[in-house]
Amino acid sequence: IHIVADIQKLSAYGLSLTQVRDALVNENVEIPGGAVEQGKGQLLLRTLGRVDVTQDFNNIVVATKNGTPIRVSDIGYAEDTFQRPTTAAWIGDTPAVVLDIRRAMGENTVAVIEGVRAKLQILQGALPKSVTLTVIRDDSRFIYASVQSLEEHLIFGSLFAAIVVMFFIRNIRAVIIASLAIPASIISSFTLMRVMGFTLNNMTLLGVTLAVGIVIDDAIVVLENIFRYIEEKNCTPFEAAIQGTREVALAVMATTLSLVVIFLPVAFMTGYARRFISPFGLTMAFSILVSMLVSFTLTPMLSSRFLKLSDAEADHKTKERGFFHWLDTTYTRQVNWALDHAWVVIAMSVVTALLTLPLNRMVGREFVPNEDMGEWTIHVDTPEGSSLAGTTEVAFQLLKELNGIEGVAQIIPSVGVVGGGFGGSTHIHFLCMALPLDERKNTQAQMIGEMRRRLASHPGYRPVIAARTALGGGEGSGGFAISVSLLGPDLDQIADYSMRALAEFQKMPSIIEPRNSLSVSNPEIHVIVDRKRAADLGVRMSTVGNTLRLAVAGDDEISNFREGAERYPVKVRVLENQRRDIEEIGRLTVPSASGPVRIDNIAKIERGLGPSTLERSNRQYAVRINSDVARGHALDEASADVRKMLGSLNLPSGMSFRLRGQTQILDETTTNLIMAFGLAMIFVYMVLASQFESFIQPIVIMLVLPIAVPFALFTLWVTGRTLNLWSALGMLLLMGIVKKNSILQVDYANTLRATGMPLREAIVEACRTRLRPILMTTFAIIAGLIPTALGLGIGGTGRSAIAVTVIGGQSLCLFLTLLLVPVAYVKFDALEQTTLNQGWRNLLGKVKTPRRMTPAADSRQS
Repeated sequence: IHIVADIQKLSAYGLSLTQVRDALVNENVEIPGGAVEQGKGQLLLRTLGRVDVTQDFNNIVVATKNGTPIRVSDIGYAEDTFQRPTTAAWIGDTPAVVLDIRRAMGENTVAVIEGVRAKLQILQGALPKSVTLTVIRDDSRFIYASVQSLEEHLIFGSLFAAIVVMFFIRNIRAVIIASLAIPASIISSFTLMRVMGFTLNNMTLLGVTLAVGIVIDDAIVVLENIFRYIEEKNCTPFEAAIQGTREVALAVMATTLSLVVIFLPVAFMTGYARRFISPFGLTMAFSILVSMLVSFTLTPMLSSRFLKLSDAEADHKTKERGFFHWLDTTYTRQVNWALDHAWVVIAMSVVTALLTLPLNRMVGREFVPNEDMGEWTIHVDTPEGSSLAGTTEVAFQLLKELNGIEGVAQIIPSVGVVGGGFGGSTHIHFLCMALPLDERKNTQAQMIGEMRRRLASHPGYRPVIAARTALGGGEGSGGFAISVSLLGPDLDQIADYSMRALAEFQKMPSIIEPRNSLSVSNPEIHVIVDRKRAADLGVRMSTVGNTLRLAVAGDDEISNFREGAERYPVKVRVLENQRRDIEEIGRLTVPSASGPVRIDNIAKIERGLGPSTLERSNRQYAVRINSDVARGHALDEASADVRKMLGSLNLPSGMSFRLRGQTQILDETTTNLIMAFGLAMIFVYMVLASQFESFIQPIVIMLVLPIAVPFALFTLWVTGRTLNLWSALGMLLLMGIVKKNSILQVDYANTLRATGMPLREAIVEACRTRLRPILMTTFAIIAGLIPTALGLGIGGTGRSAIAVTVIGGQSLCLFLTLLLVPVAYVKFDALEQTTLNQGWRNLLGKVKTPRRMTPAADSRQS
């Protein structure tokens, strides 16, 4: 309800706008008066003074002059209307009201969206036919598409891993036995996921998908050893299942536990990235633990019942000739050569490890890579002082220019909306939706590039394009790659330095679309009150300010009007044409000790400029400069350039800067991941030391880790990828996988030495014997990751970073690590037998010699 007053009539009657407000507040009331006791009962007392009909507001008496009441109708009128619009949106050419529905924390996104859609169907039936409800943005489509893609990767990854087993063992029964470990481990891990309260989402499904090639590893090692007992030692399947499983039990347990403990510190990381990493790490750990249990139970049981001696004998012949025989003899010669030229292998390993430093600088860093999500937003600002109508006209002009780009399904403009909230009338927000991936040829990057080219002819509108990422994207600081906050106590000083910084931002090749949050060019009308004259007349500054607020903006709610169960606010303002006239505003009167006084008699009214918004942080003024990273540059490179530039500004005392946005998240995540990596390595050493009952042999096993890192970095560099959250997870996964080979070699060498075999002969035989399971597990992991590495589907770019990191690091370092481990085993054996090492073992109560070794073996070593 608007009470609209005429300034000229108010002046004629000698009234002020505050008197109108006070009259409405005092005359539209309902006041309880307590209770009136009558005998044994009581009656409640109420004063009923509320206005029941809108037109009755016109009869409210504002004041009485010379015995004559002056009513609202004498100085204006009351109207039942709607609130002045401050935002606008359209679907096509049709005006629309946009509702942004968000799920509560902890609720399932898909369940919430399905519930909302069900409610919308009910609501549509209750609305007029001219009003339609349309869902323009639905996050569940990303989830469904991503889950479907991951399910396909899971199926094809399992199939490829099974093909690898078939290639090496060439026995369909063995392939089926090994492949059954995949569904047994994956399905069983769902129970543990349910206990932890995890949902089947992108991260848990990703963990399950990546685990495909790993969970089959334990079954492959056990199955291959059982098969070897049958083919080489002529054992029955039942005896081979018992003896073969027992022989590799420690190796399988060591590889599994040392891989699981890697995910423990990662799963309990703090910070923003925890939401991604924790469910991923625990799901991987669940699947791997279950796979160990399967390899110790299901695999030997099936082997004892379904493997046949005749099958093993046929396969044994393939090892005596052809490709596998050539591979066996060639690798044996290479191991002997490596032992004879140990320092050459050591030198090659050291040089390879040192390559980590230059490769680390060559590979860029960012929090998450850009995904083709098919959704992005464009943010445009018209000149300060533009009205809603003027900004709307610009919005349709730009919309006309942006239409017609191939692959873009819909562009939805809205005015006055900022990042899901309300902004000023100068802001335009375009929500751009692309066609599904399989229905378009252009990538998201190509469509955004074309839009940037078309918007380049309007630099005055300061266009910014924010693509949707794992962070959501948008206009909050978390949606921008680079967000700098300048802090200081002096607004003029901080505004000056923010403009200098913005000018430097625009010169930087690694930065694109820099934008300053502070604008001091907003047109204003300044009312400068003469304090002396106002004091002489008894007029307070607050009275002037409140009168002007009533006239132009209208109070939020001075009273209320009830109609049935509904309640409507009552506001006071002056005529529309008078609100736009500075001279008319100056004719407003305010009460004083000597009667009404016009504002322009005690104040000077003039045009000026001022800030459109003011931000504060830590009790200081704050100005944000947001920007994105230019194509071809990484986030860490752009952040380093920004830090260097800000340092060159020589900020005065009292001023400071903070890097926020994705840069802040990247720094936080990097610190947490480094700590997690360090703890993971400590845990791995502890597990291996306890399993091998040695302080030295875990070092031999873990020497392959620094060899794998440069190959993983090299893979990222060659493929043009960055070191981000996903590739860091791939690096972590690689650390757990790559040492599996050395565990198999060292464990079997110890077993052979325990039988009295000399040191060199034992390690050579161990390398030769374990070559087939090593190659099988390596290529099974690679094959299982191939579908994920292709990066197909929504979210595929991030997932592929993990797979590519593991595939590149594991495959490229394989040959060198197969030679380094036997060399290190021999070289470190002397240290193993030192008095100092034995003293430590005795101190900890482990008085035995290294596991399964005998004095006879030691004497043969000499």
